[in-house]
Amino acid sequence: MLFLLSIAALSIAAASATAQSASGTPQKTTPPAANAPDSAPLVIDTTSLPGTYPKGDYSVQLHAHGGAPPYQWKLESGDLPPGLTLDDDGTLHGTPRRTGEFHFTISARDGSRPQQAIQREYTLNVLAAISMQWKNQPTVSGSRIDGSVIVTNTTEDDLDFTFVVLAVAENGRATAIGYQRFPLKKGTIDFEIPFGENLAHGNYIIHVDGVGEIADKNEIHRARLQAPIDVIAGP
Repeated sequence: MLFLLSIAALSIAAASATAQSASGTPQKTTPPAANAPDSAPLVIDTTSLPGTYPKGDYSVQLHAHGGAPPYQWKLESGDLPPGLTLDDDGTLHGTPRRTGEFHFTISARDGSRPQQAIQREYTLNVLAAISMQWKNQPTVSGSRIDGSVIVTNTTEDDLDFTFVVLAVAENGRATAIGYQRFPLKKGTIDFEIPFGENLAHGNYIIHVDGVGEIADKNEIHRARLQAPIDVIAGP
């Protein structure tokens, strides 16, 4: 009797399993695809870099979103301005040593599985702290020479600015034909400074020197212009 009951129980279990399989019920869970991303797409938020100047302290934090933080940053191609360094955490910092326009590509990688990576190209301009250009080239009228320059302060500081113009004769004798000292405010662009004086006849080289000092940073920045000129009239 017991033997017949056991056979019946086995028959019922087999029939139940067959019916479950026929109904389409899955027997086990299918694992997710191995290459399915586990986070949102990685995007670099920093689209451009601020300019700077030689000897100036520079520090910019690059930002991204999406993916799986923390992010790892790397210089992929091109050259950073000499004196600047890119850290793994995306901090671009240092003190530029020379002027120029620098082009480079930086990448960011995250902790997703599989890992996501993205790149962005940047341009960083390192401009002279003080720039001077001729506004009016030196000209002679009789024995008098006149001219003017425009000066720009690209730093983030007010400069103690000294402006000196010398006319240097062929014999090496220098005559001051312009001098000013004043605060040159940060962000000043194309500020005009005139100069002029009477000179004895002769050939001269005009030297225009601008010197800007940031005392609390112990920084001194310079700019220079030169131009030859002849004074025909005069004593």
